[in-house]
Amino acid sequence: MSDNSSRKPIVDLGVFARRGQGTLSNAEMIALVLSGLWLVMAVIFFFLTRGAGPQEPDPVRGLLVVLAVVMPIALIWIAAIAATSARIVKDEAARLQAAMDSMRQTAVAQQQMSGMSIKTTLEKRLDELMAAQRETDAVLATFTSTREGAVADGATPSVAPAALSDVQAELGLITDAPAEKPLSVEDFISALNFPKTADDAAGFRALRRAMKDHRASQLVQAAQDILTLLSQDGIYMDDLTPDRSRPEVWRKFAQGERGRAIAGLGGIRDRSGIALTAARMRQDHIFRDTAHHFLRKFDQIFSQFAEHASDAEIAAVAETRTARCFMLLGRVAGTFD
Repeated sequence: MSDNSSRKPIVDLGVFARRGQGTLSNAEMIALVLSGLWLVMAVIFFFLTRGAGPQEPDPVRGLLVVLAVVMPIALIWIAAIAATSARIVKDEAARLQAAMDSMRQTAVAQQQMSGMSIKTTLEKRLDELMAAQRETDAVLATFTSTREGAVADGATPSVAPAALSDVQAELGLITDAPAEKPLSVEDFISALNFPKTADDAAGFRALRRAMKDHRASQLVQAAQDILTLLSQDGIYMDDLTPDRSRPEVWRKFAQGERGRAIAGLGGIRDRSGIALTAARMRQDHIFRDTAHHFLRKFDQIFSQFAEHASDAEIAAVAETRTARCFMLLGRVAGTFD
């Protein structure tokens, strides 16, 4: 037997077949009885009044007699048909309502099953991401412990280029213990912008190198934390197009100037992003603490970077996602007022 023949129809069509099998409804039975009674009464009436009145044929009188007999019977059957139709419509409405309820319950059950499947997939993906994060944290912890044993107390790696050996010596980067190659400016800038896509191999390499540098990793980690919180409100740095500021303004900021002297750095014009960030700063103390921690780290690291960076390198930093985040938070925090 095919699937089509085994399926139960939504609307029972057998009711139409049963109506054609000679069974009469209650309304039809009542109409039939009333029609018979009316005919009997009419016949009796005309037999009793047969001898009264003129015997000549009268067409008008004959028409009135026919109407007096036929019209009540027609009205009786019209009422019976109307009652039967109303009952049929009511039954079909009830069947259709039951069918719609069944279809609605089936759709809701399918949606629930689909939602459970999507939830399972998302949970699996989140577990994979958490496992990857734990592996990364373990690697970073191992690296940090190794570096602390090798580098002298108080020594901090720098983001300056390898060619500036005299600056590295002043900062205590050159020690007798073996040290890894200092972080280059290109890798530092690329790390501040984060990988563009999941396939950005160069971006991930630069990010790993930056995470191996003590001070650069602090800024990168602080930027990653605040960018994650901003993304929860749908605020992404790629959607922001700030006004570009001259390197001279950035150097003033690095030298400690605040207020109107560096107002050009607050070039974020996205009203929605500013409003959402300001509301989050007022209501969420975790977000507020994370934002202020990021602003402090950006101030410290960029001030050291700007001492030896060229105008082109400062302009490149200003185009990164980290710098755009600084512009947005700095404007909300009042750094440029």
